[in-house]
Order: sequence, then C-alpha cells, then structure tokens
Amino acid sequence: MAVLADVLNSYILPGHAADARPGLKQAQDGERLGLGGIFLSERWETKELGAVMGALTQVTRRVKLVAGLTHFGTRHPLVLAGMAATMQALSNGRFVLGFGRGVPSQFAKLGIPVLNNQGMADYVGILRKLWAGETINYKGPAGDYPAMQLAHSCDNPPPIIMGATGPKTLAMAGAHFDGVVLHPFLTIAGVKRSVDIVRNAAKEAGRDPKSIRIYAIVVTAPDTLAPAVRADVLEARAVSYFMHKELGQPIINMNGWDEAPMNQLVAADLAKLDYGTADLKESRRLMAEAALKIIPQEWLTSGAAIGSVDHCISRLREYIAAGADEILLHGTTPDQQEQVIAAACTQVL
Repeated sequence: MAVLADVLNSYILPGHAADARPGLKQAQDGERLGLGGIFLSERWETKELGAVMGALTQVTRRVKLVAGLTHFGTRHPLVLAGMAATMQALSNGRFVLGFGRGVPSQFAKLGIPVLNNQGMADYVGILRKLWAGETINYKGPAGDYPAMQLAHSCDNPPPIIMGATGPKTLAMAGAHFDGVVLHPFLTIAGVKRSVDIVRNAAKEAGRDPKSIRIYAIVVTAPDTLAPAVRADVLEARAVSYFMHKELGQPIINMNGWDEAPMNQLVAADLAKLDYGTADLKESRRLMAEAALKIIPQEWLTSGAAIGSVDHCISRLREYIAAGADEILLHGTTPDQQEQVIAAACTQVL
C-alpha cells in the first residue's frame, strides 16, 4: 500500500539561485529520503532546463524529474521535442515536461510570445505528433510550421503537465494535458474546486478524468525551520505571487478571498524586487516585511502547511483528500524537509 511519501515531490533550487550545482546534491537527498519526484523551476540565467535536467538524469536513479515549469515561446517546438525525447532516453523514462504561463506582462517586455489557451493546446498536440514521427504542417495560434519533423520518433514520450489556476486554463489543461500543477496558496476548498474543473473538463473531452495527474503545490514551513528561513519560504514567497495581479487574482478568486490586500501589494510596486538586479537577500527581507504588514494571516494558515511537523502532515493529507494526486513541497529543498518526509513515510494512504 502506498504511503504519503510516495506522492511527495520537492523543488530543488527554489526561486533565484546563483549556482545550479547544489541542486544536484539536493536531488540526491530527495531520492535518498524517499520522495517520489524532483521539480526544477526554470530561470534561464542559472537554471536552464536542458542543462540542469540533463545533469540530474545522471546523478539520480529512481525519482521522477519534472520540468516544473518551463514556458511556451522560449524554444522552438522542434528543439523542445528533441530535448524532451533526449531527456527520456537519458533518464530511462523518468522525465515529465511541465509548462506554465508565468507572468505574461513580463514576457511581453522580453519579446517572448504568450500563447492563448487554444495555442497552448495546439502546441501540446504538435509535440505529440513530432514524437510520433509525423510531419507537422500547421499555421495557427501556436505558430507557423510549414513542414516540421523529427528525424527519429520517441517510443516513450514524456507526460506533459500544465500549471494552471484560472477556470478556463484549468479546463483547457484537463482536456489536453496529462497532468495539472495547481498554484501555491490555494486553500483546501480552492483545490477541491480546481480538481472538479479539471476532471469535469477531461470527462467532457472524452478522456478518463482519473488519468489526469493533479499536483497540489503546498508551501510547507514547519516549525523546524529557522525563523529567517521560514520568513523567506512563507511570507516573502506569498508576496512574490500576490504582488502580481495576473498571478494573485485567480488564486483569490478560487479561494473566495477579498482582493483588497492584493491590491495594496500591487500598488506598493514590489515587482522590481523580484525581477530587478537588487541584492537578493535584502529584496526577500523587504518582501517578507511587506507580507507581515499587508497579507492577512488567514491566507498563510489556510493556504499553506505551517506549524508543527504533525500539523503539516495533517494539512498535506487534507490536500490529498480534496482530490490532489500528488503534493509538491514548495519553498524549501529536500534536506530542509527531512523531518516532514520522514513523518510522511509512516503515513499510509
């Protein structure tokens, strides 16, 4: 019978990272502790997906390796399909390709195209056809590809998952993707609503609703963390989402929260702390400070797992009971969650 640890995943190198190399040890720690999967959030300056994931395929043996998440528009689909197929071969079939929309307004400044929901669905279809050895002749919201083909098909294509929060994107993901990654700071009720949207959309599309793997991202900050680490993991991270209305609004809507605190954060113009070149440690301190002043404590207690290790485990089980298939521990690295993971190994599902 499965135990809770079997469906636990963890990020390596969460947030900004000056050096990718510590992530290799973090992934090995996660595998040793019994995690089911390792997630890498892509930041091009130091956490480029292909480079880091390629290394991870060689230093781990069992855990799933999840691109969580990369973005549409940053790679040509032929390049991405080839990279994913290569990753499957290097990892012996452990790779999972994850997409997210990120913050569209920031991508626009970089000249990166932001696809609409139809474009994202079409893009996934293009990847699957490339892996099947088909020639693509496509012109539409996902791009213009007159005659595109991989020289070799992929016999074991990776699952494709999608980070989604709003109802329309959740429904699109349920209809077209193999899995869905829910946003951090959803309440138990918010996760339940999200799960229902995904599975209903899958059913309406003629798919098996239970075949869609749903990951609940849960910021997990047990009392075992040092106060400064907890502030970065919990308060600063909450601000990093709610200061962007494009990210915060769907979470608030799904949870049924008052949007006034988010509007205060947006008005404070804190986004420069996340995307600017200021000192990272000082930026995170200022973000945590803003959280204490503006974000209601209820958002943190009901949208995350905080407190004793036992209470955190209880909260994670509640997310599973709400319909999530897997949990993604967020804000920490596997070594920082050793006590949580050890406790999860005794919890039978």
